[in-house]
Amino acid sequence: MSWKVLKTEEEYHHAAIRMMEIFYAAPNTPESEELDLLVVLVKDYDDKHFHLPELDALEVIKYKMQEMGMKSKDLESIIGSKGHVSAILFGKREITLKMAQKLKDYFSIPAEVFFNGA
Repeated sequence: MSWKVLKTEEEYHHAAIRMMEIFYAAPNTPESEELDLLVVLVKDYDDKHFHLPELDALEVIKYKMQEMGMKSKDLESIIGSKGHVSAILFGKREITLKMAQKLKDYFSIPAEVFFNGA
């Protein structure tokens, strides 16, 4: 089939189904080239029609802390003093790039969480 920019939901669904059918295509085959194109077309449609909510970095950190059973004192080795941790968690102080890098690695969260709205 000759693919073009996806403009309707029907085209989108057809492309998504085809993409899943050829998902494991061997490299350097016509199917793998078709898959590459479909990935771009489906992503473009997704970006235009489905908007994900932005994540608040502090909410993500608090959620991860709760999930891991952590207290604010547990972040002192990552962020710094008790005062720094408290100021960060209450939104009185910005998360620095160095802190963001450490938090990203510690909690295994995407770096993009720290750059929303920037």
